[in-house]
This record gives sequence, structure tokens and C-alpha cells, in this order.
Amino acid sequence: MDFLSRLFRDSGSKEAAVERLRLVLVHDRAQVSPGLLETLKEELIQVISKYMDIDEKGMVVQLNSSDQRATLMANIPVRRVKR
Repeated sequence: MDFLSRLFRDSGSKEAAVERLRLVLVHDRAQVSPGLLETLKEELIQVISKYMDIDEKGMVVQLNSSDQRATLMANIPVRRVKR
């Protein structure tokens, strides 16, 4: 546990460290690398931006997994729909 404390010490908040650890565990269980999730997020931005103006900084993409399946959830703030 001391290792984890040192790893996340500079994060500024306990919640951020817990969230990072949760993401690492989910990626491990789903066998998806963090790099793949980041690539997916970038490609989602490219596709959705063709049709909508979005707030990229407010975008949250999460991969959740259980024993049976993995679930991809994306929260993408939309500023306006392009006509």
C-alpha cells in the first residue's frame, strides 16, 4: 500500500488517485490498454465533430467491466448541432 501512496502522492487529491487506480484495474480486466482507450477517444472526437460542436475538455470516456462484459460509456457535452 505504501507503493500506491507514493505513486499517487503528487495527484493533489485522493479522489483522483482512486479514479486512476480504478481505470488501471478496469483496463487490465478488459484487456484494453490505456493507449487504445485514448485512441478511441480521439477517433470519437473526430467523428462526432463532423456533426456537432463538442466540448472536448469536458468529454469523459470510461470503460467499465464485469465478469461477463465490458461497457464503454462516453459523456460528451454538445455545444450545438451543425446544420
